[in-house]
Amino acid sequence: MKWIQRILTVTALIAFVYAGSRLFIIGYDYYENWRNMNEVQDIFNNELEQSEEESFGIRPQFDPLLAINNDIVGWITVDDTRIDYPILQSEDNEYYLTRNYKRKDTRAGSIFMDFRNDVSDESERNTILYGHRMKDGSMFAQLTKYLDKDFYMDHPTVYFDTLYAGYDLEVFSVYQTTTDFYYIETDFASNEQYLHFIDTLKGKSVHQTDVAIAENDRIVTLSTCDYSLDPTEGRLVVHAKVVERGE
Repeated sequence: MKWIQRILTVTALIAFVYAGSRLFIIGYDYYENWRNMNEVQDIFNNELEQSEEESFGIRPQFDPLLAINNDIVGWITVDDTRIDYPILQSEDNEYYLTRNYKRKDTRAGSIFMDFRNDVSDESERNTILYGHRMKDGSMFAQLTKYLDKDFYMDHPTVYFDTLYAGYDLEVFSVYQTTTDFYYIETDFASNEQYLHFIDTLKGKSVHQTDVAIAENDRIVTLSTCDYSLDPTEGRLVVHAKVVERGE
């Protein structure tokens, strides 16, 4: 019977070592993501302090980031959260699910723009940004704060910078849903269809807001996972009206 006990002991030891190695890998990945995000924030903020805001074409604060990766199309910031990240875009919505701004593999992925959007096109009505809901609170995890009424009241504005202009995003809808609801529509056959879409988004919101949206207004949609409705298809969504900074 001793050999059975030895087998069980060895098996338990192997399982322990495997579990420990997995935890180490996950922890190290979180650390690497934190380090990389701090690095890119320093690059962007240092350049921002030295740049003149008025410019034509690509804004100079993005030059050092584009030298690293020309897939960078913008930057997003939410005060009093960890959301302060570059926005990436590729030819599909898969590539940056598992890659950082250096194109290196990472569980956290990147904040990325829907491949159907064009950052230079100011006529687009719905620009969609995606990000993982990481357990360490990084990427779009802290969008959950917008479910709290007090946080929304204190932080009604998200800051959205593209390569070409800076915008204030006025949050008008926050809700949990599943992928059955197609909130990532980008093409609208008419103004009426677009305004009906806006009314639907407002109707789903957990907060009532006074943000008025007309047929010529644009919105930005922030999307991340939500596990309360469905472990795989659940989503937390924040919609905001685009207002050019300085208006």
